[in-house]
Amino acid sequence: MGRFLMGAAAAMLLMTGVMFWWKGAGRAADAIPPAPTAQVVTAAGEDAPITVPPAASVRTREEKRFGRYDKDKNGAVARSEYLASRQKAFAKLDVDRDGRLSFDEYSVKAIAKFAGADADRTGALTPAEFATTRVVRKAAARAKCPPVVAVAERDQDS
Repeated sequence: MGRFLMGAAAAMLLMTGVMFWWKGAGRAADAIPPAPTAQVVTAAGEDAPITVPPAASVRTREEKRFGRYDKDKNGAVARSEYLASRQKAFAKLDVDRDGRLSFDEYSVKAIAKFAGADADRTGALTPAEFATTRVVRKAAARAKCPPVVAVAERDQDS
């Protein structure tokens, strides 16, 4: 008889635990509020619902690059147009204007960077000095979008 009572008590405890667990799981799902619907504020200050995302430009990246190279806008990139940016870069490096690049002219930026990093002027970079020569990349620019106001925020303001 004792085993029967112990089994019944264990079953009741198990069912009570399952009930608490079940109710706790239901509350966790209710705790997350629904996402607010977005509204776009127009220039006149009126709210308009977002129905279709804004369309991207038809011109692709390669079309834009082609447009930058096609200086005379004839629909074709001539050899002189294609090499124009390289000629400008070469002219900046060719300091003595002899039409040839010496190694010192070619590596002037690297030489200046090394000299700036060599703080103790030993002609060699320590690990701390070398760390100052790392390339710092700019963060990608983000596209500007119209302001979005959530319905809940809009209702609080009124």
